[in-house]
Amino acid sequence: MTAVAEIWTYRNLIYNLAQRELRSRYKKSVLGWAWSLINPASTLIIFSIVFGVIFGAEAPRAGNGSTNSFALYLFCGLVVWNFFSGTVNGSMAALQSAGALLNKVYFPPACPAIANMFTVMLQAVIEGGILVAIMLVVGNVGLTYLLFPFLLVLVGLFGLGVGLVASVYNVYLRDVGYLVGVGMNMLFYATPIVYPISQVEAKIPAWAFRIYELNPLTQFVAWARDAFYLLVWPSALSFLVVIAVSLVTFAVGSLLFTRKARNVIEEL
Repeated sequence: MTAVAEIWTYRNLIYNLAQRELRSRYKKSVLGWAWSLINPASTLIIFSIVFGVIFGAEAPRAGNGSTNSFALYLFCGLVVWNFFSGTVNGSMAALQSAGALLNKVYFPPACPAIANMFTVMLQAVIEGGILVAIMLVVGNVGLTYLLFPFLLVLVGLFGLGVGLVASVYNVYLRDVGYLVGVGMNMLFYATPIVYPISQVEAKIPAWAFRIYELNPLTQFVAWARDAFYLLVWPSALSFLVVIAVSLVTFAVGSLLFTRKARNVIEEL
């Protein structure tokens, strides 16, 4: 609680760090903020061609009963993944880049990671807005869209918890950054983003599938597809599990970060 109160005291600093990140992200770029649309669009096109066309992955029927688009089904998962991976990777980069500033003036070392999370969240909001616009065009509309802001908060807490741990340990041991990179690649394909989860359920034993479902990102991606594509509400059990996992991950990550960050300024 003391750490939370301290961070709240420095909320203006977090806001300024986030603003600085947003201003510098596309500085001296001709296309500027257009890259925030071009990058996810290019990833969506590549994955749609590779997995949807070449490998023949198929999406289930959408909530409106007529739409059957693998690209939209994929986009729902990518919004969640981009937010999570940007939060984790950005947390490590944010703490490293704040080293010079931390050596001049004191502020909670978690502030740069939190500021990064808010900048990545803005990107996720933009992507979510584009997804909503497309769904409106194809007539796949529902009140389940209201789940998206709640989903963003939970993914943000989960990603920040992981990112804080990765960032502080990366300061003491730079191998952590490389391990996180490898782990993120494995996690991406271990999450049903570029393929429907039904394909996994049909090809592995029931006990193995239960283990597979323990991946928190599997639940987050399922929520995004429930909200935007299938237009159904997650089950009550899913609500409880996802909320608990997000809060526990954030709490444990913050605790570990606070303990290790006491001497992080010297290491930076």
